[in-house]
Amino acid sequence: MNAVAGVRNSLTDVAGLLVGHHHVLDPGAAIGSGAATGCTVVRAPGGAVAAVDVRGGGPGTRETDLLDPSNTVRQVNSILLTGGSAYGLAAADGVMRWLEERGEGIPMDPADPGKVVPIVPGAVIFDLPVGAWGIRPSAEFGYRAAEAAAVEFARGSVGAGAGARAGSIKGGIGSASIVLGEGPAAGVTVAALIVANPVGSVFDPRTGLPWGAGTDGPEFFGLRTPAPEQVARANALPVKGTVLNTTIGVVATDAPLDPTGCRRMAVTAHDGLARAIRPAHSPLDGDTLFALATGTAEQPAGYPMPPAFPPDLLILDAICTAAAVAVERAIVDAILTATSVAAIPSYRDLFAH
Repeated sequence: MNAVAGVRNSLTDVAGLLVGHHHVLDPGAAIGSGAATGCTVVRAPGGAVAAVDVRGGGPGTRETDLLDPSNTVRQVNSILLTGGSAYGLAAADGVMRWLEERGEGIPMDPADPGKVVPIVPGAVIFDLPVGAWGIRPSAEFGYRAAEAAAVEFARGSVGAGAGARAGSIKGGIGSASIVLGEGPAAGVTVAALIVANPVGSVFDPRTGLPWGAGTDGPEFFGLRTPAPEQVARANALPVKGTVLNTTIGVVATDAPLDPTGCRRMAVTAHDGLARAIRPAHSPLDGDTLFALATGTAEQPAGYPMPPAFPPDLLILDAICTAAAVAVERAIVDAILTATSVAAIPSYRDLFAH
């Protein structure tokens, strides 16, 4: 794949998308006490074509049925990624309020532009044991995250990643982007934003290197093989031990995909999740990936195709390949930027050079 990272190496390299966080994180947070949770909002001013693919056995989601390509609504205004398990879905109410105040949503009355219904699908991770069980994202969290949405945003133990755990180590939120080079989709940007909170492992117990570094190689991420004693210490950590977990996120492109194309991008993006987390899509996870297409890029040149195939098939194939790699890179980014919370060690803590 002939591709390089975008200017920011983040989801907002896809023109038309903004990302905002809101979280509460006490310095003294521990398992069962203090505050360590939050949410992240991906805003698409003016709307974006969307789809979703849910692979985990225990998902917590909102408005995912609406995103079936056979259904009527073809665009979303924002995507919510949140902690708090099913309680955290309340944060979507705040995102809707923020959007309604600004007239963003489906217009429902031609005579009154203020009468809109914002479309805000969402998904949750299970982070309730990190910090106090009763501290969860609320509608106010969602409102503040929507308000904070911008081109530049933090990564690691922030937003929906504040209380995340990735197997035995600290999880977080990461991002990556790819600008495709020569080929059918030349010039198209594909990106991912991932909240890594799986029950599965995110590093190879033989080498200590992240599983997600397998495609690009550890040098791409500035990593080298840890010392044997570091690997042994990491392998001695207790397993996560919670019944519910989940990795969630957004993959996006500036290509003008339709809902069916977005759905295929979401499906293929899960390949990247499976490369970077082992096992993935378990009965204990609710792995969910949303796909967005802003259509802000110029339509790539078409290639002649047989009448039985869609004319953009080769473009879509290149985008799907890049989406899986972007998810891999974003998961590694989440792990490398995470910092210790509630005495859960980070990857950098364990494998400092």
